[in-house]
Amino acid sequence: MKSEKPNLSAIAQALGVSVATVSNALSGKGRVSSELAERIRDTAHSLGYVPSVAGRALRTGRSGVLGLVLPDIANPLFPQIAQAIEHAASAAGYGVLIGDSRGAVEQQTQAILRLIDRGVDGIIIIPRRGTRIADIGCPVAVIDTPATPGNTVASDHWAGGEEMGRHLRVLGHRSVLILAGSALSNVQNDRVGGLRAGLGPDVRADVLWLERHAEAEGAEAPLGLAARVRQGVTAFAALSDLTAVRALTELQAAGIAVPAAASVTGFDDLIWSSVITPSLTTLRMDMGEIARQAVQALAAVIEDLPHGQVTALGTVVAERAAVPMKLMLRQSSGPCPAERELLNGDEQ
Repeated sequence: MKSEKPNLSAIAQALGVSVATVSNALSGKGRVSSELAERIRDTAHSLGYVPSVAGRALRTGRSGVLGLVLPDIANPLFPQIAQAIEHAASAAGYGVLIGDSRGAVEQQTQAILRLIDRGVDGIIIIPRRGTRIADIGCPVAVIDTPATPGNTVASDHWAGGEEMGRHLRVLGHRSVLILAGSALSNVQNDRVGGLRAGLGPDVRADVLWLERHAEAEGAEAPLGLAARVRQGVTAFAALSDLTAVRALTELQAAGIAVPAAASVTGFDDLIWSSVITPSLTTLRMDMGEIARQAVQALAAVIEDLPHGQVTALGTVVAERAAVPMKLMLRQSSGPCPAERELLNGDEQ
């Protein structure tokens, strides 16, 4: 026979108090002494009491669910971010529903509307290419880059790029090709700006925009990196690990050793970046901290909204926090070939 789940009545009966007192103690409302509230929480825990989501929704007018809109769930970066958001939301007492914009602004809008229709209390959005999120009818937290209007929290992409630029400059590289995705992306532009700032004025830093290259040559067309090496480029600074792997593959197929003949670096530190050969020098985002801050900021707005008015107000959270990135030094970056020859000469 299936045993019944413990409810408020069971807790009240165990302690000889009213159900209303138990409810107030567990919700933090009403006048319940701290000593009794602690006893009630301890008893609830020992009995295995789990709050009813439906019951909480009836009491508060809220669903206890957050929406998350991703720009492209097929990109391996975004499932990692989704996992971090789900963990942070769960710790804050929320569930998560996910929508995928599939790289299109119209799909992003449709995903937002579907989540609102499902009664989410608020939405975390990673916008498609830095699109501006207007008033959508419920609290919103935006994860993109500090340069994005309405951004709530994100990695400090500019500072991360600057650190990578300094790393390549110290290694002696004086001609670097930056492999960027879309010129419409605020994140990509911040990373480009940071890289150039870190490399300094004495380093040549050209940019190859892959979206434009694909439009002109085709999506599968080689990037011509071997020719760039022959022209004097000694480092390729990719703005994503996916692009870095594409560069590694093309260089290795052309017989160009990495990092002996050319260095390759990335961004994001995807799960496989440390196990490929050579392992990838890249920048790691603190996804746990980004997720925690996004959920915390969103929950603060939700909890301040009056009962029953969560989806009636369009509130954009705007704390603009920037979380530092961490440089992960691995095998794919090394001294410029000319620097290496000087170093070898000194050793001899």
